[in-house]
Amino acid sequence: MTTPLSTSPRASELASGPPNPHLVQIRDLVYHVAGIFQPDNKMRFLEDRCAKRMQVLGVSTLREYYECLTIKPIRQTEMVSLLNEITVGETCFFRNQPQLDALRNVVLPKIIEARAKLALRHLRIWSAGCSTGEEPYTLSMMMLEETMGRLKGWTFEILATDLNERSIAHCKRGAYGDYSTRNLTPYFKQKYFIARGNELHVNPEVKLKVNFNRVNLLDNARMAFMKGIDIVLCCNVLIYFDVTSKQRVIQHFYNNLLPHGYLFLGHSESLYGVSEDFRLVHLPSATAYVRAEKRQRNPQVKL
Repeated sequence: MTTPLSTSPRASELASGPPNPHLVQIRDLVYHVAGIFQPDNKMRFLEDRCAKRMQVLGVSTLREYYECLTIKPIRQTEMVSLLNEITVGETCFFRNQPQLDALRNVVLPKIIEARAKLALRHLRIWSAGCSTGEEPYTLSMMMLEETMGRLKGWTFEILATDLNERSIAHCKRGAYGDYSTRNLTPYFKQKYFIARGNELHVNPEVKLKVNFNRVNLLDNARMAFMKGIDIVLCCNVLIYFDVTSKQRVIQHFYNNLLPHGYLFLGHSESLYGVSEDFRLVHLPSATAYVRAEKRQRNPQVKL
């Protein structure tokens, strides 16, 4: 039987006071690998996640667990497992309707206009930090609807990435319960889902347009291949990063977006103090950032 967290072998290490030095080393290692930083006042969250992995491995001290992450043969796979515990997101279909409406009704026509000058009528949208898949599948359904109108004669693909491999597995399965599907209208439920028991399964047409992969946004080699993007959605991801890590991620987005490309963040996030390479755009009930030429830094645009 699994030992509860409150009575785990490392309980004595969690006493009040300065953080355990080995926990600080783990915190710094996670930051180095993934850019996710846990300040001292949130170390208990990291402690609890380490405790879950320690129980699985049969490790009794944080020092031993740090060795599992650094010098033991399992170090790479264990780091992935720890990141799976740390990066647990919460989302649902059509989560931010004003943002989606702005993307569909304002941003998409502008991108189509810019793209019309190019020979290839193909859109690439990137859901960066896709969690369990509700956002990219929402985008896929929206774009399929548009192929009967604005995007008639066009093709598109949704690139969906996340650091958490368990979330990616959930995405690929494409099965969702009542909580995730609470915002779906009867129209979308009937057209794009298949009911199986207590779950709704995304139909093959929607799945076909989405490509899921585990990607670390700080991995320079992987990010270098994410080229030719029209729209990036990175909502409620940067909140886990400090300024230095944010700057690296935003620079990757800038490099990978086409000149007309747009970046959407979560409603409480901004690039203030992070980057001047994007222009803030005010949309109906939402905001976005458009990729700017270096000489066009700072000005805000209202559409």
